[in-house]
Amino acid sequence: MFRTRHWFVLGAALLALLTSFVTQPATAAEGRPYTNPVKTQKGADPWLEYYDGNYYLVTTSFTGVLTMRKSPTLAGLSTAASVQVWSDTTATRNTNFWAPELHFFDGKWYLYYSAGQSGVACCDSQRTHVLESAGSDPMGPYTYKNQLGGSNLAPGGWLIDASVLRHDNKLYLLGSGFINGSTQSLVIAPMSNPYTLSSTTFSIISSPTLSWETQGNPVNEGPEPLYRNGRTFLTYSASSCQTPEYKLGQLELTGANPLLASSWTKKQTPVFQRSDAAGVYGPGHNGFFTSPDGTENWIVYHGNDSASGGCGNGRTTRAQKFTWNTDGTPNFGTPVALGTTRPGPSGETAATPTAYTLVNRNSGKCLDVEGGSTADGTNVFQWTCNGGANQKWRIEDLGTDTSRLVNAATGKVLDTAECSTADGADLQQWTWLNNNCQKFRLVHTATGDYVRIVNESSGKVADVANCGTANGADVRQWTWLNNNCQQWRIQPTV
Repeated sequence: MFRTRHWFVLGAALLALLTSFVTQPATAAEGRPYTNPVKTQKGADPWLEYYDGNYYLVTTSFTGVLTMRKSPTLAGLSTAASVQVWSDTTATRNTNFWAPELHFFDGKWYLYYSAGQSGVACCDSQRTHVLESAGSDPMGPYTYKNQLGGSNLAPGGWLIDASVLRHDNKLYLLGSGFINGSTQSLVIAPMSNPYTLSSTTFSIISSPTLSWETQGNPVNEGPEPLYRNGRTFLTYSASSCQTPEYKLGQLELTGANPLLASSWTKKQTPVFQRSDAAGVYGPGHNGFFTSPDGTENWIVYHGNDSASGGCGNGRTTRAQKFTWNTDGTPNFGTPVALGTTRPGPSGETAATPTAYTLVNRNSGKCLDVEGGSTADGTNVFQWTCNGGANQKWRIEDLGTDTSRLVNAATGKVLDTAECSTADGADLQQWTWLNNNCQKFRLVHTATGDYVRIVNESSGKVADVANCGTANGADVRQWTWLNNNCQQWRIQPTV
């Protein structure tokens, strides 16, 4: 009796164990399909983070504004709303925002970027600046913390492409600049906290000396750390971005002190470069991120789709998975051709948004085109959210820090009646005319996912008349009063 029971229990346990092996997937579930580019407008120098269920993407703007996109899937970034998270009117730092990066330290996000001085010809006035978030939301709000510069940097303190290296429980600021007549090189300085240097003397850790680093101009820039199994790699961009030969090189930290050039070993050949077969030119200035389930490594970078693309806004943001060589070094492969659909990062479970509802913070009701009419001049008001197509909006980035709001049911855009600048002017739908009365800035507010919808012509915001909560309460423009009736949540929908 005991022996029979013993073998029964043992057999049941073995069956359960075998069943567990059968039911476990051999590989992680693929993410939602995506297609490069993941951002078409202002796609240069991308930085991408996956945090708390969403991807966050920020790129070079060339203006005094930084916008950020948020999506639960990589694919969704291509149509996600571009929300303004920072702007600056201080004349010494209010133009040419380049290469923004997000880093998380002690429960707060720090946003590093370079900026130039108003009225000064590009680009000797570029300096590195850092913002600090109020909490753990990557979209902020942010406050300005500091300018990070070096006493031995030239011309005049130029420092661009800042990133942060973590080593031996210490922080180091990485960047690109010139020291004592050097070519444009990778530089480093120690930090005492995420927004303060403990020494303003930078040292060079890599200069462009190899033939593939000097095409167009000798350049080393865009340093990006990558960590795995106790090893630290540093990718960087080499040669001039004006040429299709812009590409990635790689250093590895092989010594104890990252401030010494002798501690870094340079790979003698590029690790990621143009692919004429795929129609990708000048791929570079990358970042790294991991899949939602933590099992895959991904690279995000910009590239051109022609050999004459240069350094402007024609560059688009692309992403792809990479692997590791048997010697423990990263293998980035070759750039993927635009238009190629691939599985997204593993572990994505949310649907890819195709449109958005705009939900008023005060009333909880949705921005709605009255009756779903397709006529020009149809009123826009608030109504109980019901999933109707006339409450869904495509938020289309215009590449000017502004967007147009296209109704999914009618194809018409949100429009300020008669291009009025007065308080109380009606918001309606109209055929797209490409004027400023139909362009809006979505500006992040102090809390949560709420934005104010700012008309580019008038500077006024979308406002529910008299803070009404009833169905049919009119939506108009009004001077910003910072009340809940003027704040809207961007809610993804399919």
